[in-house]
Amino acid sequence: MFQAALIYLAVLLSMSIVTTLIYWWDKRRAEAGTGRVPEKTLHLLAFLGGWPGAWWAQRQLRHKTRKLQFQVVFWVLVTIHLGVVCVIAWFLYTRPDLAS
Repeated sequence: MFQAALIYLAVLLSMSIVTTLIYWWDKRRAEAGTGRVPEKTLHLLAFLGGWPGAWWAQRQLRHKTRKLQFQVVFWVLVTIHLGVVCVIAWFLYTRPDLAS
């Protein structure tokens, strides 16, 4: 169980770094008026574990914070992500034989 938690934290950290960089890149492209990163891509990165980095980038870069629809989808995906993690953690805790 401890090993799974460490792996999950490593995924969160690495995906958050990648997601933060993608948000930064998208913000720069928005300012320059050039091609943008699709919102679906930003949401997918958040769902796959980059949500802490996405949240941080939104606040620090003031990027995608005014778009209500984007924020609603973002927080729904964060909730689903955390729900999936909780279910997996519960199964690993109650069924240690599945972790080995």
